[in-house]
Amino acid sequence: MNTLLQEVELLGDELPWLKEYRTAGREAFVRLGIPTAKTEAWKYTKPNRFLSADFVFNPHGKASVAMPDITFPFDACRIYFINGVFAACDPELPAGVEILPLAEALMLRPDIKELLGCRADMKERPFVAVNTAYLNEGVYIRVAAGARPEKPVVLVHYVVPEAGNGLYNLRNLIAVEDGAKAEILEYYCYTGEPKSSYLVNVVNEISVAANAVLRHYKLQDEAFKAGHLAFNGVEVKAGGLYKAFCLQKGADLARNETKVVLAEENAAAEVDAAYIMNGWATIDTTTDIEHLKPYTNSSQLVKGVVGGQAKGVFQGKIHIAPDAVKTEGYQLHKAMLLSDEAEIDVKPELEIFADDVKCSHGAACGQLDAEQLFYMRSRGISEEDARQMLIDAYLNDVMAKVDDENIRAWIKLSVNSGQSA
Repeated sequence: MNTLLQEVELLGDELPWLKEYRTAGREAFVRLGIPTAKTEAWKYTKPNRFLSADFVFNPHGKASVAMPDITFPFDACRIYFINGVFAACDPELPAGVEILPLAEALMLRPDIKELLGCRADMKERPFVAVNTAYLNEGVYIRVAAGARPEKPVVLVHYVVPEAGNGLYNLRNLIAVEDGAKAEILEYYCYTGEPKSSYLVNVVNEISVAANAVLRHYKLQDEAFKAGHLAFNGVEVKAGGLYKAFCLQKGADLARNETKVVLAEENAAAEVDAAYIMNGWATIDTTTDIEHLKPYTNSSQLVKGVVGGQAKGVFQGKIHIAPDAVKTEGYQLHKAMLLSDEAEIDVKPELEIFADDVKCSHGAACGQLDAEQLFYMRSRGISEEDARQMLIDAYLNDVMAKVDDENIRAWIKLSVNSGQSA
């Protein structure tokens, strides 16, 4: 029996508008159901395992462990979630940054409820609907107009697998106001058995105001048998920039989906990603960028390294609206296959309804260069080290998309640490 929807008591159920919103999410998921092979948006990534999984959803409990000792080689404002439940936030916030647990924000700040659902449509996205049905945990982050926080805000989602197949649901509302500049990093990690099974379902609703800049980084390193589903809904206003980088190296089935709406002139987005996996994993990077106004710009570079019998998926759409003249949109996906059984599925799309635009997309796939590998081994480098050096070199240009050199160095270290799914 599928247990993605359960009858549970959530904080704020006494508020009619919140209960109604959650009910709408439940009804939307009942109507949509779990995607199948006939669902176009999910044709390469089939979440069949969620049909029979016996999930355990406990919105009020935390793992019976102490706060994780997770450190970063850079100064950061840290927010901790343990098994999907808000645990702590550093008491000293950067100047101009407001952070509230989502449930507290929704009950104390009536204006915040107007942000819900604006950038995450649940009518066509079943897991956004599930997220809405369980709307309870997450954070509200506001970067005040003109603010320049000196350190990034890091959201640490830490899973300590306990009895059962945990379901962890998060909704984050992020608002970067006029002229502000900020960095936000999401880090998904776990402790315990590498083959632990659980599902993380996260939705980020992000607004980047006029002339604001948000650099949004993510490292997903879940357990081998975990599921990780993420949707990022972003709106960028005039002169604003949304710059994202995501590295996925964990989970049995993972999907990072980003929809960016360039809503006003001179808005821009850079949505870059990398993925590394082995075994039988499926990792999906899906993007949809809408250019609604003139002089908007977008670029995407996605690179993957796939071994074993794993599968990498990239679906990227660029939509140019009729009024969006003088726009530019570029998209490139490259993948390296490390075995004969590895698979890559790529679906690039351009929808152009305006003249005088510059758009392109491309895809390429290859293997490790045998001559380079032989040369390095002939110089006394082990095969394992030589392969890793070639992989690092292959990923170097997409890793360079991370502007913050300290965060970039930390992400690079994670490529070689532990094991990927």
